[in-house]
Amino acid sequence: MHAGPDDLTLDFQQDGIEIRSGRWGDMHVARYQLPAGTDLTPFFAMMPDGLCAVDHYGIVLEGDMTIPYGDGTEETTRAGELFHWHAGHTGRTEQGVVFVAVTPLSQQTAMEERMAAATG
Repeated sequence: MHAGPDDLTLDFQQDGIEIRSGRWGDMHVARYQLPAGTDLTPFFAMMPDGLCAVDHYGIVLEGDMTIPYGDGTEETTRAGELFHWHAGHTGRTEQGVVFVAVTPLSQQTAMEERMAAATG
């Protein structure tokens, strides 16, 4: 199976942020484009501990993404690098980033349900 960015469902587009995704078997596949200065911390404020509750595996295509974890550590993934960002993180980019992330569908669905319940 394969897809170009335009083959994925447009989930969100606003202020330079674009998120496209698809569900492939038991995996959620998404392409994220975030402009310079994006901080995802407010997005996860409704989650337990204010952190993303899922594991992401993928590759950064352009730019870089800094991932702060709940334990106080952080890592930066740069263009061309593969990653595993474990549950319990948020993210920010100073220069902008494009990345593809693959997430277990069961984790993604559970997080979406929690976020929907929190927003009413």
